Amino acid sequence: MTEEHGHHHEHEHNHATPDDAGQVRQTDPGYDYLSGALKVSFAVLKVIMVILIILFLLSGIRTVGPGERAIVLRFGKISGVGEARLLGPGLKLLLPYPIHEIVRIPVEKKVNLAINSFWYYQKPGEEMDNAANQKSYAGPTLNPITDGYCLVRGEKQEGAAAVSEGSDYNILHCKWVLTYQIADAERFYKHCYVQDDHLSAGQNYSDIIEQNINPLLESVFSDAVVATMVNYTIEEAMFEKVASVTDRVKERLQNKLNALDSGIKVVSVQIRDITWPRQVGAAFQASLTATQNKQKAISEAKLNAEKILNETGGPIAGELLASLHDSSYDSQKQEQLWGQVAGRAQEQIADSRGYRTKVVEDARASAEYLQRILPEYRKYPKLVIQRVYQDAIEQVLRNADEKTVIQPAQHGKATDVRVLINRDPGIKPKSEPGK
Repeated sequence: MTEEHGHHHEHEHNHATPDDAGQVRQTDPGYDYLSGALKVSFAVLKVIMVILIILFLLSGIRTVGPGERAIVLRFGKISGVGEARLLGPGLKLLLPYPIHEIVRIPVEKKVNLAINSFWYYQKPGEEMDNAANQKSYAGPTLNPITDGYCLVRGEKQEGAAAVSEGSDYNILHCKWVLTYQIADAERFYKHCYVQDDHLSAGQNYSDIIEQNINPLLESVFSDAVVATMVNYTIEEAMFEKVASVTDRVKERLQNKLNALDSGIKVVSVQIRDITWPRQVGAAFQASLTATQNKQKAISEAKLNAEKILNETGGPIAGELLASLHDSSYDSQKQEQLWGQVAGRAQEQIADSRGYRTKVVEDARASAEYLQRILPEYRKYPKLVIQRVYQDAIEQVLRNADEKTVIQPAQHGKATDVRVLINRDPGIKPKSEPGK
């Protein structure tokens, strides 16, 4: 009995224990509070995760400003095909970094870059001084370490002792202004791209581009200037062929940038200032004046020669003169040119032809006259010669305005000859036409 009662009591105790524990768990306030807190925490966490996902997706929104083109990188490589590789201005929805990355490149902005590497050294404030003060600042010689300059070709000499072209050079100082823009954004990105990871406050990608690309452009530009200026003289570079110099520099610079596949376009090249070395300013000025006077004399001589040729032979005179100095010139064409001449040459040709006709006619008339008197001459030669002589004397005397006859000396006595110096005004000369 006792054992059965004990076992029954133990069974009842074991059966009631879980019920009591469950009742305790269901009615414990701490458990309910913890369970509710966990549910709220999980809900908040879900909301936060959703918000973070949304923000992560919205972080892919990018803007491309006016005058810019954008390149989209997908895991570091350019994405898109054809025109889709470049994005125009506006809002762009992309996947967030590091999936997509956007590179903005200003393609319409024109940048002015001053090139002063060929100018002499100036202390702060010297740029505002006049030329006289600039001269006083100059040292006795150029300092290659601080003074910039470029070489130009010396004037080509002529004559037997000529100095070959390019064997003599002169020095010039010059300032330039280069205006450029990015014409091909993709080529620029591939070959001249500059990382913008270190932008400071107030800076943009355009500022970083200029800071990093300008040294390259200065170097390439300097090469183009050096290669161009040696083909011109001082007078040509400063006065006569300024446009040609800038065009050649622009062409060389663009060719070099194209060879680098830079995607940069040269908009314009200008010479802002140019001068000779200050140390020899007076000598250069005298040389320049002499050269200008020489060129002026040459120009005047050419104009005078052209004027004389036109007055002498007309517009065809130059070509005719060249044909006379060219032994291989076509003779038939030369004859045609002779027929086209005008001016004094045509008058002389006409006079010559008239004189030739007169001589021929006179010779023909003389021949006919001699043919007529030939029979008489054969019969009476002395008489005919005397008659011809008398006719000639009569013709000479008839054409003379005044006649003076001097009798020969007789019986060895000298004859006085008296000549009236003052001409008789009553005697009219026969040579005057219309009298």
